[in-house]
Amino acid sequence: MRFLFDQNISHKILKLLPKKYSDSTAVKKEGLINATDLEIWEFAKNNHFTIVTQDSDFNDLNFLFGFPPKIIWIRTGNLPTKKIANLVINYSDEINTFLENDQFGCFEIFKMNK
Repeated sequence: MRFLFDQNISHKILKLLPKKYSDSTAVKKEGLINATDLEIWEFAKNNHFTIVTQDSDFNDLNFLFGFPPKIIWIRTGNLPTKKIANLVINYSDEINTFLENDQFGCFEIFKMNK
């Protein structure tokens, strides 16, 4: 799985993910920290990444322009990076099914903080 983690998720998440995510990167790592959402969208599309974000703006772009890139929208509120990594890992099977399905462009992870 090739993920591009948006700037609202720490680039340190890359060190917390298992090997099957080793082709993933982060906006900061790619020098896109000051890029617009549309520039990040285009980068992800041109480089075959799925965007992982906590920002609704990418879902809006998905609605306007379609996909790719696909979006994983983490709607949990603020969580430590380790917990976000665990969510991505724990939803791995569902994310994989989503990525293989040509009918959907956005996968939402919605979990309340407890």
